[in-house]
Amino acid sequence: MNQQLRPLALLSARPSRPFAVLRAPGLQALFALSLAVLTPAVEAAKSDGCEGGGFTVQFPSGARSGEQKTSVPAAGVGASFQVIGKFVTFEVDAATFGIRNYTFTGVPNSLDLTGGVPTMVYASKAPNHRGLTLTSAVSLELGEDEIELARTGAGLSMKIQAKDCAQGGVFQMEPERGDGSATDIVHVLADGVFYFQNPRFDNPPALPLCVPPNFNKQCYPVPVSRRVNWGNDLSKRFVGRDSAQVATNLNQFGGLSTWRVESGGRMGMVTGEDAVEVAPPPTNCTRKCQAQNRVRGKYPVLGFPFPIPLESRLTPRLP
Repeated sequence: MNQQLRPLALLSARPSRPFAVLRAPGLQALFALSLAVLTPAVEAAKSDGCEGGGFTVQFPSGARSGEQKTSVPAAGVGASFQVIGKFVTFEVDAATFGIRNYTFTGVPNSLDLTGGVPTMVYASKAPNHRGLTLTSAVSLELGEDEIELARTGAGLSMKIQAKDCAQGGVFQMEPERGDGSATDIVHVLADGVFYFQNPRFDNPPALPLCVPPNFNKQCYPVPVSRRVNWGNDLSKRFVGRDSAQVATNLNQFGGLSTWRVESGGRMGMVTGEDAVEVAPPPTNCTRKCQAQNRVRGKYPVLGFPFPIPLESRLTPRLP
């Protein structure tokens, strides 16, 4: 696996293949959208939402914080460890790099999604490694407001990248197997959080959309397809989605989704405005990928209705 830290803008990639069990036609309309010059890489989280952010990793052998690149010996990793930020926190299972209790802290920020209330999003994101485990030292790179964790085992390697921000592209995990096969990852939402089919993407605004202030004089057609987001009944800004690159959705329920991620692919999470923005599909890339498909501010933000209509919520909640 390439250990170089890639831009976290990759977290905003849309699913490359259609959902398996959702209703409605796949391709709804073509938008006439603005397009300036495509830049090769941009941040996936707005800088205002990351102000003062930064992670501390609490291993049984001691805490690590501040900008650094280091390795934590296997004996000091423990069965699990905590990643604690100003805006987000989560627990990492050391043997699988699955995560538990991914939570927005609700710390005051202009881009806060929670209304100032600590809010758990995912109870778990669990990769099924089919008997393989991670056993090596943990490679740790801490930046100003981001983290990269990597660990290997016999026939397996995993990487986690995250940003400590109030919203944006804030998390992704990357499995890679020696046999080249795919890894299934199960997402379980926290209590009170639910998946819904966003009606704004089923019934997009009428053409044309090339009008100020949201668009420049150049337009670019992008297909608008169905969008599954998650939300809750507590905050009108609380919204996100699973985002995948080189991955297939196997099932989708109200509180659970399963993804089959190709070796070297990515399974991420996008929150806030980025989660309800029309954007081009991701590239089919598993190595040395760049965030060239991410163009902030060039595509319309369709938003989502709040309260979220009952008929838009996916049922049943669990299989």
